[in-house]
Amino acid sequence: MTLSILAIIVMIVDARFEVLVPVRHKIAIITTQVYSITNIPSKLWDTAVEQFSSHSELLSENERLKAQSLLLEQRLQKLASITQQNARLRELLNSASLVDEKAVVSELIGIDPNPTTFRYLIDKGSNDGVFVGQSVLDATGVMGQVVDVTSYSAWVILITDTTHSIPVMVNRNGLRAIASGTGEDLLEIRYVPNNEDIKVNDLLVSSGLGGNFPSGYPVATVSDIKNDTGSPFATIYAKPTAALNRSRYVLLIFTHKKSSLPDEQTAPQDETKTSEEENNKEANK
Repeated sequence: MTLSILAIIVMIVDARFEVLVPVRHKIAIITTQVYSITNIPSKLWDTAVEQFSSHSELLSENERLKAQSLLLEQRLQKLASITQQNARLRELLNSASLVDEKAVVSELIGIDPNPTTFRYLIDKGSNDGVFVGQSVLDATGVMGQVVDVTSYSAWVILITDTTHSIPVMVNRNGLRAIASGTGEDLLEIRYVPNNEDIKVNDLLVSSGLGGNFPSGYPVATVSDIKNDTGSPFATIYAKPTAALNRSRYVLLIFTHKKSSLPDEQTAPQDETKTSEEENNKEANK
């Protein structure tokens, strides 16, 4: 009761007079400090929670960025592969525009598992007009020829197979010879006399003799010549110009005599030529 009366008196004095103003200010300073001290544990708890949450978020963000980095690297590798594949296709299409015969692009889909043979399986067959004996090229030279055909695929024997030979001639002087497979990444040039004019780095092209390979396509480059005094013929080796172990896309050449390929399946250059011929006929009319 006494405290209540005293409190009422202090309130009246504080409201009507300014005597207690300094006292009120000091009390406010003290209570502010007390409030700050009592609030420290709460601030420490909030800071700890925030730090823990930030650490967890950083760990999660780090894991997410690592996963994203792997995905980007995988896509980058795929992009590099597609870029290289696109470059090879462009190179192949450019070579198709240079050949005189009709040509169709085919993809390698298998390899003969027998280590003593050099044969590839391609994704074009008799339904596409492919025939036995047909020439197969890549962007840089002769790869081989078709030896077996099914409706939707065909086997191609490479020029490096030991059972395969191709008539060639030296591009520099027209000297004719036979290039036979050795079972390695080399061709042996047979039956060339020791005194014939053939040199290292001479380009050998298909001669067209025999009718299986059209003439003028690069086959190999002479890499080694050994003259044996005990033999009338020189020992000559040549390295194929075609990328036999790297080319994935090849050209099937349709010669005029054996071609049964529909016009719409030929290379773009042939369609261009056909259109130009039709335009010339129309102009002549």
